[in-house]
Amino acid sequence: MASDVPMSPELEQVDGEIQDIFRALQNGFQKMDKIKDSSRQSKQLEDLTAKMRECKRLIKEFDRILKDEEKKDTPEANKQLNDKKQFMIKELNSYVTLRKTYQSSLGNKRIELFDTGTDQVADKSPVQMASEMSNQELISAGRKQMDQTDQAIERSKMVVAQTVEVGAQTAATLSQQTEQMKRIGNELDSVHFSLKKASQMVKEIGRQVATDKCIMAFLFLIVCGVIAIIVVKIVNPHNKNIRDIPGLAPPAMNRRLLSIDALGL
Repeated sequence: MASDVPMSPELEQVDGEIQDIFRALQNGFQKMDKIKDSSRQSKQLEDLTAKMRECKRLIKEFDRILKDEEKKDTPEANKQLNDKKQFMIKELNSYVTLRKTYQSSLGNKRIELFDTGTDQVADKSPVQMASEMSNQELISAGRKQMDQTDQAIERSKMVVAQTVEVGAQTAATLSQQTEQMKRIGNELDSVHFSLKKASQMVKEIGRQVATDKCIMAFLFLIVCGVIAIIVVKIVNPHNKNIRDIPGLAPPAMNRRLLSIDALGL
C-alpha cells in the first residue's frame, strides 16, 4: 500500500508497530528453513505465533482508532485507510497460512492463533508420536496431514490470487495516473505555445506602432519644412537662395505702364 496515506499520530504509531512485526515475521520464517532441529523449529514457531497474536491485536487497535476518527477525515482518506487495514489483514493471513504449513510439516498439534489462553506446543517429537500409533492410526494421521497440507495450499492460492488482484488494481490506478499526467503535459505544451505566439504578436504590433510613429514624425517634419519655406518666401520674396516651390505662384513683379510717349506715338 502507498505510504503517503494521511494518518493521525496515533494511527502512525500503531502502523509503525505493525510494520515492525511484519518485518520480524518475514525474517523469522526465513530462518525456519535454516533450522534443522525440530525442537528449535517448534520454539521458533511459538515465537512467530506470539508475534502474530500481537499483530492481530494491533490491527484491531488500528481499526478502533480508525472508526473513532472516521468523522474527522475525508471520505477519500477513510477509503485509503480502510484499504490499508484490509491489506494488513491479508498480509497477516498469509503468515498464518505459512505458519500452518510449517506446523503440519513438523507434526505438532494445531496452535490456536487468536485464543484467550496460553498456547502449548506438543512436547513429543514426530518419531515418538509415530512409535505409539498403530498402522491404521498412522494411515489416518498421514491422510489428515495431507488434507491439512492441501487446505494450506488452497489458502495459499487464495492469498496469491488476492495479492495478484491487488497488484492488478494498483497497476490500473498507476496507468490512469500516467494517462492523466500525459494529458496535463500536453495541455501545458499548448499553453506554452499560445503564450509564445501571443508574445510574438505583441512584438510585431510594437514594431508596427514604432514604424507608424516614425512615418508620422517624418511627415510632420516635411510639413514643417514646407510651411517654413512658404513663410520665408512670403516675408522675403527677393531672397534668391530659396527656390520657388512647385505649384506656388511667384510674387507679382512691379510692372511699369508704358506711356504713349514712350511708344513714340
